[in-house]
Amino acid sequence: MLLSYYNENYIEAGLDEVGRGCLAGPVVAAAVILPKDYTHPILTDSKQLSRDQREKLREELQRDALAWAVSEVSNEEIDRINILKASFLAMHQALDEVMSQVDGVKPDHLLIDGNRFVNYPMIPHTCIVKGDTKFLSIAAASVLAKTYRDELMEKLSLEFPHYGWERNVGYPTPFHRRAIQEHGPCRWHRMSFRLV
Repeated sequence: MLLSYYNENYIEAGLDEVGRGCLAGPVVAAAVILPKDYTHPILTDSKQLSRDQREKLREELQRDALAWAVSEVSNEEIDRINILKASFLAMHQALDEVMSQVDGVKPDHLLIDGNRFVNYPMIPHTCIVKGDTKFLSIAAASVLAKTYRDELMEKLSLEFPHYGWERNVGYPTPFHRRAIQEHGPCRWHRMSFRLV
């Protein structure tokens, strides 16, 4: 059973990123603030859900969340600053968007999936390893980030069909690596990664 909050006295935003281990495409992060009493029978880490479950949850979360935002950092930027910094940047950008929403709810505590984070100005945070299996707000962020990124990679696969992104969404599967060997990388590949 996932928890609704870490500290009931705070308005908490859950944050997670998707696509760190991919060879192509952006890294995507989401920030989500859920109502205090929010519960959901199936909400958990997006990797443990079926595609249909994620899509249904995406609609529900975007409707029910008090505030949410999704942000991406490009493969070029990943190559320039490295994937860890790009992941933090994507989270900060998602938070920037939540903070700029007029009349929106603002967090006073952040729950971060993982064991590291770069301080966001004026808002304390707590890092939680496997947080997307422990807290609903982090699980919600993982669902919104994953559905956004999967959809993006499927669209890109129409332009670059030989990499199989509609199936592997840019992850280093044997098929994807073989396709890079055969066709070479494209402009969406992360050139700082070991592609083959």
